[in-house]
Amino acid sequence: MSDNVQNLLAAQSRTGNGKGPARRLRQGGLIPAVVYGLQAKPTPVSVDPGAVMKAIATPHKRNTLITLQLESGVKKVLFKDYQVDPVSRRLLHADFLEVALDKPVLVKVPVVTTGRAEGVAAGGILSVSTHEVTVEALPESIPVQIEVDVTPIKIGHSLHVSELKSPQGSKIKYATDYVIAYVAVPEKEEVVAAPTAVAGAVEGAPAAGAAPGAAAGAAPGAAPGAAPAPGKPGDAKGAAPAKGGDAKGGGKK
Repeated sequence: MSDNVQNLLAAQSRTGNGKGPARRLRQGGLIPAVVYGLQAKPTPVSVDPGAVMKAIATPHKRNTLITLQLESGVKKVLFKDYQVDPVSRRLLHADFLEVALDKPVLVKVPVVTTGRAEGVAAGGILSVSTHEVTVEALPESIPVQIEVDVTPIKIGHSLHVSELKSPQGSKIKYATDYVIAYVAVPEKEEVVAAPTAVAGAVEGAPAAGAAPGAAAGAAPGAAPGAAPAPGKPGDAKGAAPAKGGDAKGGGKK
């Protein structure tokens, strides 16, 4: 869709400025608004906030071409800016830009990606860094959106604004060739190595693979297989039999 939809919005001229008149307008169901553009003085008006939201409830949204109907005639305008209540989110103020149908305007148009990037199929992650671009077009030829085919983007590569195709009747404007979308290399998972055994971490611990009780000088009552404690000098129970001696007498005849 390239032809802009024109909606009718009634407006009334207003003379009072400041918080007091604005408060009274809101109490009466209207909000203050200003019409700028076409080298004319700003025109203060009042509009119905519900009618404003209804007028831009089109595929073009804020780029909808509006026919503003005043007591003095009609103006072709675009919804340029607004203020809302921070709590209730109700519309408090609106600004409109008057345009000429035969003169191009600069507007922000949303970017919509299509396709599946080759880099995504290879495990990469697609990131869209720009969600709208500046477009120059006649008021009735403002595109609804700019479609961006991300299919050719390989992993580690990006798509720049200069590579986009302008819709018919419009031209994408830019000062620098900024990135629209890119496919990032996935982060590698960190591999945590298993802790290595520290030799001698426990003092006196037997080496790995040693037989139970292999440690020298095992205390009495140690686990089965431990080496016996050496006997004391002169201890019959711990002394070995004398060579050639009688086990009972222990002496020569």
